[in-house]
Amino acid sequence: MTIAQPTRPLPAKRRFTRKQRRLTLIAAAGAVLSLAAGLVLFAMRDTIVFFYGPTEITEKGVQPGTRMRLGGLVETGSVQRSDGKRVTFAVTDGKSSIKVGYDGLLPDLFREGQGVVTEGVYEGGGRFKADSVLAKHDETYMPREVADALKKQGHWQTGSGAGTSPATAPAKP
Repeated sequence: MTIAQPTRPLPAKRRFTRKQRRLTLIAAAGAVLSLAAGLVLFAMRDTIVFFYGPTEITEKGVQPGTRMRLGGLVETGSVQRSDGKRVTFAVTDGKSSIKVGYDGLLPDLFREGQGVVTEGVYEGGGRFKADSVLAKHDETYMPREVADALKKQGHWQTGSGAGTSPATAPAKP
């Protein structure tokens, strides 16, 4: 026969309350979301730009095959249309220009001397193959970035109203 040892009661397992579990879950989800956002921003640190100007592309030494946006003015006398929908033109910021090739229909407002943003692949050697072409939508609006680039280059037309948009224009009384 064995003598029974007196047993001490086992400590009760500590359980979280419903409120504590919910707060823990929310904190963990927030940490995971913050980590994911940080990784995405780190990976896209050089591509979070609306567009690059021709001078920026040449100065930065962008590698051929890089997907990007190119913005500036359509150089006067540079638009050449070939059979079909093939169009070539030059985009300039006043300092340098890049030749753009595009297959497709151009926006109705596309013309020489107008602001344009093209999206596509830089081919190197001052050539750009565009997938899409965006032209400014009326005579008084120009994206702030284009307006700032033109002011830097000294090609700004005072009194044109460019650079103001409904979001940045002062409210009318």
